[in-house]
Amino acid sequence: MTARVIVLDARPLSAADVAEIARRNARLVLGEEAVRRIRASRALIERLTQLGKPLYGVTTGLGACVDTPLAEADLVAFQHSVPLSHSMGAGPALPTEAVRALMTARISGMAAGGTGASERVIMGLLAALNAGVHPVIPSWGSIGAADLAPLGHMARALRGDGEAEFQSRVMPAAEALKLAGLEPLDLREKDGHAIIVANSLSTGTACLALEDVACLIDWSLAAVALNYEAFRSSLKAIDEDALAARPAFGQCEIGARLRSELAGSGLWHDTAARRLQDPLSFRCVPQVWGGLLHAFEQARQATEIELGHSGDNPVILPATERVLSNGNFDLTAFTLAWEQLGQALAHCAVATANRSMKLMSPTVAELPRFLSARGGSRQGYAELQKPVAALEAEIRHLANPMSLSPLAVSDGIEDQSSMAPRVVAKTAGIIERLRYLVAMELIFAATGVELRGVVDSMGEGPQRSYAAVRALVAPLDDDREMSADMARVARMMAGPRF
Repeated sequence: MTARVIVLDARPLSAADVAEIARRNARLVLGEEAVRRIRASRALIERLTQLGKPLYGVTTGLGACVDTPLAEADLVAFQHSVPLSHSMGAGPALPTEAVRALMTARISGMAAGGTGASERVIMGLLAALNAGVHPVIPSWGSIGAADLAPLGHMARALRGDGEAEFQSRVMPAAEALKLAGLEPLDLREKDGHAIIVANSLSTGTACLALEDVACLIDWSLAAVALNYEAFRSSLKAIDEDALAARPAFGQCEIGARLRSELAGSGLWHDTAARRLQDPLSFRCVPQVWGGLLHAFEQARQATEIELGHSGDNPVILPATERVLSNGNFDLTAFTLAWEQLGQALAHCAVATANRSMKLMSPTVAELPRFLSARGGSRQGYAELQKPVAALEAEIRHLANPMSLSPLAVSDGIEDQSSMAPRVVAKTAGIIERLRYLVAMELIFAATGVELRGVVDSMGEGPQRSYAAVRALVAPLDDDREMSADMARVARMMAGPRF
């Protein structure tokens, strides 16, 4: 199959574009307008450098060394030293898709025209991405005031130093470039600094997490609807008029999606529900998932602002021939959006766990205890209550904010930072755990509708969800190992709902 081609030109990349490139190997191409912006900003840098103007990171040192002027003979050598001095990451290497997302995000930011990097350097980065040369980059070390360490490792490898992955093998970076038919990056004035002064790890991995959340929202609503069938819930909680009486963010859309999911369900009959009012974890799904939908949209908007614009310092403004020091690399607004998304997911995790527990309670659900087909002589799903509780607790822990009060660094000059890459990473950790919680709710609910004897009267969405679960997980006729069942359903949920 021919890889999809994505053109970056007048229209900036979307988060979905980045995921397509990072995960499904779409090729990235720069259009004429993007190249024009790159050339215009580079021309201004070259002109001002020739005039001897003081330029941060071009004719001066970096950070606290801004007061150190560079000798003219040292300008190019300094740019080669920048990736080396900033290659100070720690921890496990980023997965390939995260490296590809980082590379894509940096190209996108450079194409916005505020960087001043050489065209040949940007094209070299683009060629490496499309050829599948992936620098080995440690996961930890950025405080989110530009992802200097990850981008330092990227630039170092593309210069032919360090290690890179190519064709699923890790090897010396120089060897990877040679095998791919590429030359090492030839850095000139501004280039070394231009590559690293961006939040590309935060932005790139955020794009991947957004795709994961979108899939998870769809699957979690499918699990809710299947659980509604198993629990015999009242559907008054998703009534259009009830939700419109207080149209809080997202809740009307969630209600509409659940009504569509439950089309044709026997639960719409007046006497189908077992209770006048259900527990809040069932009744408040539109409100809780509406909050998630709102937080998701805020995070998407914040991410695509970073993706399509220049956060460089200094920023190059060819139209007015100015090079301005700034704080556009600060990601406070982005980080707050991602903290909010993590907390919204945590609220959904609590509700998912509570609905699962309620479905296993004979006094609340009026089904066999622990959904055991043989009653008390077998455990049923009793032991799965422990991973439910453990995952929910871990999610609540990860939802705690971590972006407040970071240490001042660089001799006290860099005394503000967002911790953006770690905030995105912990949100990704929440997504991974919530996927397992939702997988368990789907498995429990599939058993619940069997024990209730309502499989044939379910709505269209629950019918599809039930069939998808049973294609992977056999009915629980007797006690057995269930980790593999959970893993299979969780893997299914990593992709879009079918």
